[in-house]
Order: sequence, then structure tokens, then C-alpha cells
Amino acid sequence: MNVQWNLEQLRLFVGVAEKRSFSAVARDQRKAQSAISSAIAMLEEDLGVSLFERSSGRQPKLTDAGVALLEEAREVLRQCERLNGRALALMRGQEASLRLAQDEAMPYQPVIDSLAALAERFPTLEVQLASAAQGDVARKLVERRADLGLLFYHDQIPEALERRVLGSVEMVTVCGRDHPLANHGYVSCLEMARHRQLLMATQSSVYPGSEQASPQVWRADSFYVLAEWLRSGLGWAWLPRHVVQYPAYQGDMVELNSEWTPPALVVELVWRRDEPLGPAARWLAERFAVQLQAIG
Repeated sequence: MNVQWNLEQLRLFVGVAEKRSFSAVARDQRKAQSAISSAIAMLEEDLGVSLFERSSGRQPKLTDAGVALLEEAREVLRQCERLNGRALALMRGQEASLRLAQDEAMPYQPVIDSLAALAERFPTLEVQLASAAQGDVARKLVERRADLGLLFYHDQIPEALERRVLGSVEMVTVCGRDHPLANHGYVSCLEMARHRQLLMATQSSVYPGSEQASPQVWRADSFYVLAEWLRSGLGWAWLPRHVVQYPAYQGDMVELNSEWTPPALVVELVWRRDEPLGPAARWLAERFAVQLQAIG
């Protein structure tokens, strides 16, 4: 087949499929709706299939062929972003600066040790580190306020971002030392459900430690806020072990032998697809992975 379609047509195809509107895409592109319709029609002609069912007065609906080709089109566009980004990285060479955003509950020592090694390896590199609550790290990357992100895996992440697993951190079940559960040698799910659960607040994302196990819950967007609530005896929670072991909390919390503990939190490195990692950022990523494995 003689390929005549172009990337702009694919972008319009994906845009119409996601917005379910030719007019909405036309407004975004500042083009006439007829131009969008013509571009899609030409793409359909080049591909030899109909992508949308068009009925008067109805939103455009993907045909079976359109559904089958939509993810393929998205992947072509992602690959193009990677190609452009890789070329940009080669052109720039080593970064002059690196803006790192991390979840505030990220293990402290691996980050510090990694940054200390980075300073030795790239002594002229300027580094800016920002800590953010759950969800804000990805937002900083999308808004181009950070170059590299460290966060805990959750099931939804912006399409513009790439992700790479670096390691994991252990989760434990804990309560304050004066909480009624503190004196139990073993805690069943039924016993846990009788007491207030302190949960990480999530919007549209789900990750280990966000499951509700009690009918009564309080929520916060920070593991450290949950830790302060635990110290006040307000409930029990699932926390990363390194948060529980933070020096300020020593002696204030009791780890419970519980019937169910969530799996480990997976630590991910995240960056924009159209702005791939430079030499210093790639080196730092490898260092993070080594340091996380060292703490188990």
C-alpha cells in the first residue's frame, strides 16, 4: 500500500476520538470544522477504512476499524515524540540544570545518597529539588515545572509521561502506642474494621495502601500527616516502613501483626516523553535504583 497519510491527520483522528467532536477539535486547532472533517476523510481514504460513524446531529462514533486503529495511532504519535525528544537530547548534550520533583514520602536516605553521588559525578550541574504530596509530582512534570519525577506507582498517570520502575518500599500496619490495637499480639480484619482507618486521599488513582478496610475513615494526601494522626491515637494505617522509622516518630508507633498488609509501594521514575532524560538524569536514575535496592 502506498502510504499517503501524515502525522497531522493521526493527531486529528486521535483528537476527534477522544473529544467525540469535530467542532471541539476545530476550536482547539483554530481551524474550520470542514478542514478537520476533510483531513479525517482523506485519512480514511488512504487507510481504506471508515474510522467514524457519522449521523446527523450525533457525536462521531468510532467504527470497529476506528477502535482497532486508535491505539496504533496513539503509539505512532508517542514514537514520534520519543524520536524528537531523543534528537533534542543529543543536540543539547549534558544538562546545565536538573529539576527533580519527588513524592514527599520518598525514602530520605536513598535520595540524599544519590544526589551526593551526582554532585561528585557532575560537579557543574545545578539541581533543584521539590517535594510534593500525592499527585503533584506528575502535575509538575506535565506543566514543565520539573524535568524528572520520583513517585509511587498508581494506576493512572498522564499520557504525556513515560515511567520506569526503580524499586519498592515495604508497607506495614501501624497504630499509635496508646491506641486500643497496640496491645494486640495479632489483629484480624474484623478487629481492624472496628477502629478508624487513616487513608491516603486519592482522586482517580489507586495504589497499595488506598484500600478501605473500615467503615470509618479519615483521609489525607500525605503519609506524614497520617503519621501525625497516628501519634495522636486517631486510628490505624498502612504506612511505608521508612516513614514509621523516621527519628521523630521513634517510640510513638506500634507495628501490628495483621491479617492483611498491602503489597510494597513501587517507586517509579517519571519524565515527559517529549523531553527525554539527559546524561545526568539517566545516571541519577541508575543511582536511585541501586540505593533503593540497598534498603530492601
